[in-house]
Amino acid sequence: MASLSSAPFLHLSNVNVTRGDNIVLHDINLSVNAGEHIAILGPNGCGKSTLIKTITCECYPIVQSETRVSIFGRERWDLTELKKRLGVVSPELPGRHTLATTGRDAVLTGFFSSSTLWPNLTVTDAMQARADEVLELIDAVPLRDKPVGQMSAGQQRRIMIGRALVGSSSAFGSDRQMLLLDEPSNALDLAAQQDLRDLLRSLARQGTGILLITHHVSDIIPEIDRILMMKEGRIVADGPKSELLTASRLSDLFATEVQLTHRDGFHHAW
Repeated sequence: MASLSSAPFLHLSNVNVTRGDNIVLHDINLSVNAGEHIAILGPNGCGKSTLIKTITCECYPIVQSETRVSIFGRERWDLTELKKRLGVVSPELPGRHTLATTGRDAVLTGFFSSSTLWPNLTVTDAMQARADEVLELIDAVPLRDKPVGQMSAGQQRRIMIGRALVGSSSAFGSDRQMLLLDEPSNALDLAAQQDLRDLLRSLARQGTGILLITHHVSDIIPEIDRILMMKEGRIVADGPKSELLTASRLSDLFATEVQLTHRDGFHHAW
């Protein structure tokens, strides 16, 4: 078996997933290398979030002989260990207790996949040093002692990205260099959206892989060069951004006439 550092981040083969009585992902075949920058684009309800939940093992495929799911080169994982290796950022906070947690402690919860630092959790000196390092990396040192509930939505999103990244240091035995973002710009105003994109660009240039799920074309940072398009639970296109981000392709994907402009490496659609 390949080592975790040399294996692809993700390999899905003939994956079908149900939610309730409905099949919501159909025959998904996908490979993603560690460190790759990808955007998964599609309308609401197309299965993007279910795909993320499949990657994080919150949803499981229908059992079929030809179905394969491999994450970091393994087909079987202890879910507690896997959650520590996957840097996942969603629009929601981990739990209501996170609101009373300071920025630094919220970043530290990434080591435990918890909503706050419960009394039974042991935080080592090395973990504290890593949290401080991540706060600097994401330019969030001023948020160190501020309760998450007193932060703006943009500040909260920045701290949640730090939480997702904190366990990626090799000092903690992790080979994770992938950040999974599910609609990260939701509920952010224009200034916070720009702030988020600048942060993601900085992380991408430093080698962090980005798997971005969105229906906003303007969220696709210039460093992302591969686009997946999803519709009705299927991957309908997978290729270079230069080929897929066109007005005609987007019009077909979203079933409406789309106009597209390009400026400073970003695309804008309306």
